[in-house]
Amino acid sequence: MADTSYMARKSVADIVGSADAEEGHALSKTLGATSITAMGIGAIIGAGIFVLTGTAAAQFAGPSIILSFVLGGIACAFVGLCYSELAAMLPVCGSSYTYTYATLGEIFAWIIGWDLILEYAMGAATVAVGWSGYIVSLLHNVGINIPPDLATAPGTIIKLPDGTTATGIINLPAIVIIAILTTMLVLGTKESARLNNVMVAVKLTVVVAFIALGVFFIKPANWHPFIPANTGEFGNFGMSGILRGSAVVFFAFIGFDAVSTAAQEAKKPQRDMPIGILGSLIICTILYILVAGVLTGLVPYAELNVPDPIAKGVDAIGLNWFSILIKIGALTGLTTVILVLLYGQSRIFFTMSTDGLLPPLFARVHPRLQTPHLSQILIGTVVAIVAALTPISVLGEMVSIGTLFAFILVCGAVIYLRRSDSDATRPFRVPGVPIVPVLGILFCLLLMAGLPLVTWVRLVVWLVIGMTIYISYGRNHSKLRFPERH
Repeated sequence: MADTSYMARKSVADIVGSADAEEGHALSKTLGATSITAMGIGAIIGAGIFVLTGTAAAQFAGPSIILSFVLGGIACAFVGLCYSELAAMLPVCGSSYTYTYATLGEIFAWIIGWDLILEYAMGAATVAVGWSGYIVSLLHNVGINIPPDLATAPGTIIKLPDGTTATGIINLPAIVIIAILTTMLVLGTKESARLNNVMVAVKLTVVVAFIALGVFFIKPANWHPFIPANTGEFGNFGMSGILRGSAVVFFAFIGFDAVSTAAQEAKKPQRDMPIGILGSLIICTILYILVAGVLTGLVPYAELNVPDPIAKGVDAIGLNWFSILIKIGALTGLTTVILVLLYGQSRIFFTMSTDGLLPPLFARVHPRLQTPHLSQILIGTVVAIVAALTPISVLGEMVSIGTLFAFILVCGAVIYLRRSDSDATRPFRVPGVPIVPVLGILFCLLLMAGLPLVTWVRLVVWLVIGMTIYISYGRNHSKLRFPERH
């Protein structure tokens, strides 16, 4: 008889067994702490530092955005340890959707799968808006000027160099880059490991070069006051501004959870995983602090409310050749991030569809191209529309709250599994359970509390829409509940 309980869940043994069957053998244990740390740095440094740092400094924290990065890094450290335990137990590419299905049950798996749309699809839209800002700035350097109202969300007031203002109409460059990358994914273009390594090197070079050269052009007066006085409204500077800034720049840490997928290949997971996770987070947090310090030292924080803050910083240095190189590097890194996020979103939908929770459309594969073409096109279309019409600050907040919510469920899953599957093999065990997972949950809730009420309302509305779809479709088509129908 089918399991019609709301708490129906896949067993850990079944998931591990199916993963082993797919692999055919155990993954080779070849990664040491240094390799895992390097992998983490490559995964973490991405869109957030290039896109949202300036917005958060200008609107919320000022130069104290430095402290916001520290707070975000601490929260990620606790969550990262929890991810590692699940990744070691469930060798299934680190999907928090699958982790949740095996721990908290189908209804929570649906919630986190639906919630991950905010991280992947909305994340891709956010990065596309940042990409638009950098390409406009780069083209301006070479004498090509795109009208600012055609590269900005509708209703956004744009301050022009001559002191006048314009109002945004649509973000066309964001549409273009999403259309190009969606087409590549539909045609089956895959990111090779070699290309990924090049992209990581480019991102790191851009960040380090900006710090190394920018430090000589800093104007210390731009750092005063370090913590601007609160305006009387929560989140507008002062200590609450640091908290809200941290919630927004949390976007800069998204991707660190990819480090947890290395747990199965770690030589000594109990030692190497915490070193890799904490090491990469510490190094990236230091780099972020240095970038934020240099950026706010080069440009008064009030002028950084732009989608391309690093470009604004290098323009302030006044070296045109350096500016062009930095912008090309940032564009290269951002392009890869959009590609990965669009790819990841379609694969999450593919998994949910094969579980019966979404219509078969999302699992349909093109007979020749071998890609989920219909799903990819639909995702690309929605992401392009959102990127074209939504300000980057709104997108960044939605991505952050969605990701933080998913992280809370992951931490909760570790606590739950320690009781429900206490005998399961754990190559890596989170130290100090339940203290560490509880601290992860509390820090995520703290950062979520720093986000404005309207962002919470958007999350609740989004989850209500998701639950409506689950109750009306997913629950009645679930392969776990009704295997006899499939």
